[in-house]
Amino acid sequence: MELFRDTNFDFLKWKWPFIGASLVLTLAGLASWGMKGGLSYGIDFKGGAEMRVRFLSEPPVDKIRAELGRKIQGEISVQPIVGTGGANSSPELLIGTELADETKLNANRELIDSSLREMFGGATEGKLDLNNTSADDLANTLRGKAGIPTAEDEIQKLVGGVRDFRIAKGGLIRTLDELSAVPGMTPTALASVKEVATVGQFTVLATDVVGPKIGAELKQKAVYATLYSLAAMLTYIAFRFEWIYGLAAVIAVFHDTIITLGLFSLTGREISLTVVAALLTLVGYSMNDTIVVFDRIRENLKTRRPGSMSDLINASINQTLSRTILTSGLTFLTALALWLFGGDVLEGFSFALVVGILVGTYSSIFVASPILVFWQDFVASRKPATAAAAVSRPASIEKPVEAKLAEPRADKKKIVRR
Repeated sequence: MELFRDTNFDFLKWKWPFIGASLVLTLAGLASWGMKGGLSYGIDFKGGAEMRVRFLSEPPVDKIRAELGRKIQGEISVQPIVGTGGANSSPELLIGTELADETKLNANRELIDSSLREMFGGATEGKLDLNNTSADDLANTLRGKAGIPTAEDEIQKLVGGVRDFRIAKGGLIRTLDELSAVPGMTPTALASVKEVATVGQFTVLATDVVGPKIGAELKQKAVYATLYSLAAMLTYIAFRFEWIYGLAAVIAVFHDTIITLGLFSLTGREISLTVVAALLTLVGYSMNDTIVVFDRIRENLKTRRPGSMSDLINASINQTLSRTILTSGLTFLTALALWLFGGDVLEGFSFALVVGILVGTYSSIFVASPILVFWQDFVASRKPATAAAAVSRPASIEKPVEAKLAEPRADKKKIVRR
């Protein structure tokens, strides 16, 4: 399938605007990187306890930060999650503690949980908080109450219905009266639930605890994995093509990675293990796109017609244009759908893919290919200088080989015949 046939776009005509845009994005990302003291790493790399909490109403961030800072030593991070809140969703906070002492990580997690329960009306008067209790605790509390089934499987079915109802509500039950919609929840059973349970103003969506040693080791391995993949690709391309092709491809991949990381820094996003997986995916994807263009350039060099190197590269890019648009376009649409509808868990991964596909596609055309033109022009500019140097040499140095061979040797002895 070909979307375009016999196109003749002058892509290299626009190389300088795109190179300029790349420089601006790179410098902006590096500046943000430097001003913030480096990239923002997630709990996977820096170590600590982190909780993702959803609230019924807009939470007082400063009050939560002050309360946790009073109970927990060290740095406390309380950040609203972008894209939550508003009329159609509940606001969320990411609460984390960065800690070098692994023995206190679980204690910090429990302190965060207990502090939130105290501030937002969790289990009051000995009642269970249905937004933060387990199904087993609820089942144990309801056994023997009026209106509650006596058979164990019926109790588990009722408790499972409450759990599924809470999940359908995004983890938050606003009032106990909503439970009347749970299958099997009779008015008598609902009255018994109201006797033993209440609903808090928050729910803990996820909890992560990672030791700092493991986080540092993961960060080191992520860097090594990226560098090793680049080195392997450079070796492969240098072997298959020429060293200048490998250098151009690796420069383009570094360009894609640095711009993507710079945009993470500019937008305040964290680098997690899923983001590293996306970056490694982009390294391979961008390299593959570049190799396709380079392979066509190499094929066209074998049957080269009169014209400049720029004309040959433009022709090669045009010949692979349909393939580039089909593969990059479809992959981009998939990544965009993940970013828009995949949820917060996949947000970092999908954002890296969306940015990386866009940057990687244009770097294959406007970054890697111009490097070949620059190198060709440099080699061509050296040839006249070499020829001029040869012409300006003294005549004695430039004697033909035949003349040199014909010259008599100064130290040759005369043979005297007797």
